[in-house]
Amino acid sequence: MSRRVVLVLPSFGGGGAERVMLTLARHLDRSAFAPVLLVVDGRGPLSAEVPPDVPVYDLRSGRLRYALFGLATALRGLRPSIVISSIGYVNLALIALRPFLRRRTRIFIREANTPSVSLAASHWPRLFHCGYRILYPRADGVVCSSRRMLDEMKDNIGVSSARLYLVMNPVDVCRIRTAVQVPERFPGTGRRFVAVGRLTRQKGFDRLLQLLARLPGDTHLTLLGEGNERKRLVAMAHTLGVEERVQFAGFYANPWPLLAGADAFLLSSRWEGMPNAALEALACGTPVIAMKEAGGIGDVAALTTVRAVRLAGDEDEFLQLMREVDPKPVSELRPSLLPAEFEPEAVARRYSEMFSTGYLISAL
Repeated sequence: MSRRVVLVLPSFGGGGAERVMLTLARHLDRSAFAPVLLVVDGRGPLSAEVPPDVPVYDLRSGRLRYALFGLATALRGLRPSIVISSIGYVNLALIALRPFLRRRTRIFIREANTPSVSLAASHWPRLFHCGYRILYPRADGVVCSSRRMLDEMKDNIGVSSARLYLVMNPVDVCRIRTAVQVPERFPGTGRRFVAVGRLTRQKGFDRLLQLLARLPGDTHLTLLGEGNERKRLVAMAHTLGVEERVQFAGFYANPWPLLAGADAFLLSSRWEGMPNAALEALACGTPVIAMKEAGGIGDVAALTTVRAVRLAGDEDEFLQLMREVDPKPVSELRPSLLPAEFEPEAVARRYSEMFSTGYLISAL
């Protein structure tokens, strides 16, 4: 008999954490596990990507703090063997609700960012750090997508090594490449760069605009995403005189043709966990230029070929790597550059092992 796994999401927003949970739900072995999605607010563009055989329970609440009772009630009613969530504040809430759940329900949490940086940048850094130190060690398992994240969970948060799991983010390479069909590229002959993410300070798109102003006038940048810094970034592009060379394209349900058509994907984040958009670019055959501080991208670089992921220690080095890109129009999909460790089947097997028996990080 398959065991019920409830995946808890805040919404179907277009973020990487949500995509990871949906990909996991799609690829879990149905002979062993029965995935269910429990979402605080069922709105969002990724609702269309829910697997057809996965039930969705929508709490219809705009804020998690207003849905805590409903969340506990739903989890008791669903009677899952396993519950897993993937965003910090949801993780905290889930562990705090443990006394209200069935005793045999196991709770796994996946951390989406590097705690030392993401907690410091939060509105209440001391409160969140205290919450992490008190609650995270009480989870049955904490999933980390990079070595740095795992080390911080052990050394700074106090999670036991026996409860830590290193599992890569799943990237559905076949699905992505099928969705590309024909690569898309902004017209012209110069370098064509693309970046994806919420328009927030974390993603460092202000850095990219400043670097774009230092590159030749035929260089173009496409930014995919929405966020609270859009107006500031648009104004900044105007001030820097690059408004004609940057496209604020907004959210794309299918961004992959644009990733496939670019000369390089730019990862300028000030902090990350494991950057899903960069992994998807690699799946499209597009090389990545990244800041070393952008979380687990260093782990990816260690697994790929020399020029698939190029790391910069500062903005000047990042600029130099951008200058070294040779612009080449892309007429057909290039071979994938993504390591096999990120294939969804391989990742789903890791989660299945974790859910079934658990494995120590020292065994990896």
